[in-house]
Amino acid sequence: MKRLSASFESSARGRRSILPYITAGFPNAATTIAILDALDPALCPCVELGIPFSDPIADGPVIQASFSRALACGFRLSPFLEALGAAQSRIRVPLVAMVSYSIGYRRGIDSFARELRAAGIEGLLMPDLSLEEIGDTAARCATADVALVAMVAPTTSAERRRRLADISRPFVYYQSTVGVTGERAALPPELREDVAALRATCGKPVCVGFGISRSEHVAAVCEFADGAIVGSAIVRRVLAAADAGRGPAEIARDIATFVAELAA
Repeated sequence: MKRLSASFESSARGRRSILPYITAGFPNAATTIAILDALDPALCPCVELGIPFSDPIADGPVIQASFSRALACGFRLSPFLEALGAAQSRIRVPLVAMVSYSIGYRRGIDSFARELRAAGIEGLLMPDLSLEEIGDTAARCATADVALVAMVAPTTSAERRRRLADISRPFVYYQSTVGVTGERAALPPELREDVAALRATCGKPVCVGFGISRSEHVAAVCEFADGAIVGSAIVRRVLAAADAGRGPAEIARDIATFVAELAA
């Protein structure tokens, strides 16, 4: 996980970043790999890869739609990881998989973490992983050289926030709102204060997700957080491009341009 950790060390020097989220294998593995290959690591410390799942936990309608379509088109995790592993020498951005705990549990956390690492994935985020199980899971992932990122919600108590942040590496994911992902017109007014308190408590970079979809959102969040996570706005563009019949290279260029605009 050296590359992933190193990309967040610059947060201590005041760097603020964008963390793109894309759905793995949508509309196909070739497109996902083309997007990852096109993204500039100078603009984003990592990319979140959402693993399609038939029963999404915190995903809004846009990401749910991409999951459903990926699964309908035959997405399977093992072939995708094999394709990603074969291309990892070309991909310059560190990768974090966002996946339901049930998938990792079914495959066995130890073997699942090794599968991810062999594919070039250095981090893992499981939104439905409980505090009571996160310590053991983090230790198992670390054995495979995979960092476990914890998620903190606005409703998480102060004590649970502290315990989650202690385990989380190399950053803490802060969920800006309760509910599911999706594009929103405005961010919660208390977000700045909540993030400042969490950063002071954990001493680690804090990146904010849920509802961030516009350049002004990114600019606002990066005034007080270490990174802004953008998912639905990116996935929506991939959905539209796929519907328009665009190929992997064209979709990759469009997404890389959009990410650069947000980062600017």
